[in-house]
Amino acid sequence: MGTAVPSHKHRQTDILEFMQQAYAMNAVENRKQRFLYQMSGIDSRYSPIPDYSLPMSGWEFYRQNEHLEPFPSLELRMQWYQQHAAPLSLAAIHNCISGKIPPQEITHLITVSCTGMSAPGLDLQLMELLALPKHTYRTSLNFMGCYAAIHALKLADAICKNDTNARVVIVCTELCTLHFQKEATPDNIASTLLFGDGSAAALITHDAYDAGGLHLKGFYSEVVSKGKKDMAWELSSKGFLMTLSGYIPELIEEDFEQLVQRAINPLGFSIQDVHHWCIHPGGKRIVEAIQKSLKLNASDLQASYKILRDYGNMSSPTLLFVLNEMMQQPMSSPVFAAAFGPGLTMETFTAVYE
Repeated sequence: MGTAVPSHKHRQTDILEFMQQAYAMNAVENRKQRFLYQMSGIDSRYSPIPDYSLPMSGWEFYRQNEHLEPFPSLELRMQWYQQHAAPLSLAAIHNCISGKIPPQEITHLITVSCTGMSAPGLDLQLMELLALPKHTYRTSLNFMGCYAAIHALKLADAICKNDTNARVVIVCTELCTLHFQKEATPDNIASTLLFGDGSAAALITHDAYDAGGLHLKGFYSEVVSKGKKDMAWELSSKGFLMTLSGYIPELIEEDFEQLVQRAINPLGFSIQDVHHWCIHPGGKRIVEAIQKSLKLNASDLQASYKILRDYGNMSSPTLLFVLNEMMQQPMSSPVFAAAFGPGLTMETFTAVYE
């Protein structure tokens, strides 16, 4: 595992003050927004944009005027993505494979992102930066959102089962803060309240590769169709637009215990057998919903709460940040992981630690 974050760390209170200026709401609405930020469970977030912690004279991404007009275009947002996503991904990959394998031994590269797209894209940029052979297998998973890391692990698992020599590197990189919007809609306010930026990489090999770590045992996913309109991610001329309903935690809590049983029972495990819970912290209420559904203690989800506090919701890399945090401590088996995204899609995997 390896992680990396952009160079600018912003306190949650600084982002609040910046967005209150952008939204230009009245005093009552500002108090409501401040309360939401205080209850978010987030202390800080990272971004390639320095503006959120600077006076107007220091802004680089937004226009230096009271109304921030013209607000950043989609073209500008993609320029910043092109500039910052590859170096951030490269740092995460180096942190992942250092001391394990040299870059030239990477046989498969899987890039994951939903906050920037182009062709040629991030995969080819990284092939060049890593000096990988021209025949390196590469693929990109785009626009899946917060659950995409598990989908990438599922693909890597299939590759390794088919090729004992495979050395698969996954890198999930998101620059969510490039897509903050000016209109003070509930969805926009929720997005600017929750999302931060980061990159996480993982190295996956066949079991024949003599190394300790997590062994992937099974994957399971479901789509909760009644939540299809409650979480969405769409392109617009002004950037990428998030729909994030307050109903999502209730949907997850309603179905989650049964989902876990359907995922792990075929593998010979029960909920009581699970020693470690790696849950995507899409927001504080989502983690609390999981805790309530499974009748867990807050300590059982300590890593999820910590990553949310220190980084916010980074979309696809977030689950790998949680897993990396958990792997810094002694672990026992089994480990159950889950993430949630547009659809409403719930992706899971089960692993054992050796």
